[in-house]
Amino acid sequence: MPAPPLMSLEEARHRILSDVQPLRSESLPIGEALGRVLAADTTALLTLPPWDNSAMDGFAVRSEDVVTASTGTPVRLVVVGEVAAGHVPAVRAGPGAAVRILTGAMLPPGTDAVVPVEDTDAAPGLSGLPEQVGIHVAAAPGAHIRRAGSDIRQGELLLPAGTRIGPAAVAALVATGHVEVEVHRRPRVAIMATGDELRPLGEPLGPASIPDSNSESIAAQVLAAGAEPLRLGIAIDDTEAVRERIVEGILAADVLVATGGVSVGARDVVKEVFEEVGSLDLWRVAIQPGKPLAFGSAVRPDGGTCLLFGLPGNPVSSFVTFELFVRPVLRRLRGEPGTQGRPMVRGVLDAPVTKSEQRRAFIRVRLSEVPDETGRYHAALAGGQGSHVLSALAVANGLAIIREGLAGLPAGAEVEVIRLDVETA
Repeated sequence: MPAPPLMSLEEARHRILSDVQPLRSESLPIGEALGRVLAADTTALLTLPPWDNSAMDGFAVRSEDVVTASTGTPVRLVVVGEVAAGHVPAVRAGPGAAVRILTGAMLPPGTDAVVPVEDTDAAPGLSGLPEQVGIHVAAAPGAHIRRAGSDIRQGELLLPAGTRIGPAAVAALVATGHVEVEVHRRPRVAIMATGDELRPLGEPLGPASIPDSNSESIAAQVLAAGAEPLRLGIAIDDTEAVRERIVEGILAADVLVATGGVSVGARDVVKEVFEEVGSLDLWRVAIQPGKPLAFGSAVRPDGGTCLLFGLPGNPVSSFVTFELFVRPVLRRLRGEPGTQGRPMVRGVLDAPVTKSEQRRAFIRVRLSEVPDETGRYHAALAGGQGSHVLSALAVANGLAIIREGLAGLPAGAEVEVIRLDVETA
């Protein structure tokens, strides 16, 4: 029976993502929410700043008292007290009076401006409270004052749903009164490698064995995508062994990723098992590396769905197909907007490349640190482009795209490049 025609990247990705919805939400303490994605619009619970406060160390004054102040003719004011951050002012400033104030402290009643200490004759740093202070500059109303609500007011939108929580978002959430936050659950991804030749990390190798690098690299990609890896180990090239591992993964995970066993060899059984335990929705995509890609789904006993990915066994192919197809699914499950999450830049090839004319190629390149005056990056080939050449993948920071219908491109050709070293929302 002839193999089905190759599916385009766009069609495959559309079919994979068409029914994927964000996972349910959960409430987490702020300290555990870093990297998670907000499940709902989040408003400020407190006004920020909560009250008028000083932006400088200096003296709170009545602006009308210092309109004539200058270095040559300073205005002298009586210092009636001091207020520091975390304390309610205990004094009120009347005409001709000033209050020493520290950064972040509440503005004392009666004052409407702050004069920085360096614009006075007071000693900076630690010093006793002076009886008087000479003001060397005029201060307009509101000078060096942070007004209440000038950042955000209670009830206003702070962060929209779909925002990935970074350190700055943590600061904003805590400052506006949040103790917990509603975020999408992290996807659980079961990882299985297939192959009689594979040995687990750290085990002795036989004369025909190799380390199982795929399980570790896929687990690293899963973690980098903000999901939780669940290692199923290695299944030998046997239908029953593969089925046992796949069923275990379906019961435990939202996504299952199997590497190897999806081509047309006599022992490639993964896609057949997908059809046994669920459905096989697509197979074979017109990309290079990574043509043999299997995707399907299975229903768990709890009614949930586990998405099934069968990636090629060659390590570069598994990496690229994860990047192109699995990673967008994990972003969608996490509640992030968009799909790929990687920026595209323009690059110029430094060497000629060849490829299959029927497939879209993703060439491992090393981009220059900065673009040239035209906005294009220099794209040097990272090394050999065979699907087994991990050394080139290890140093690449981009995938240069050469579309279908081309057998290659010459040196100097302009290409689109996916940045592998940059994450965007």
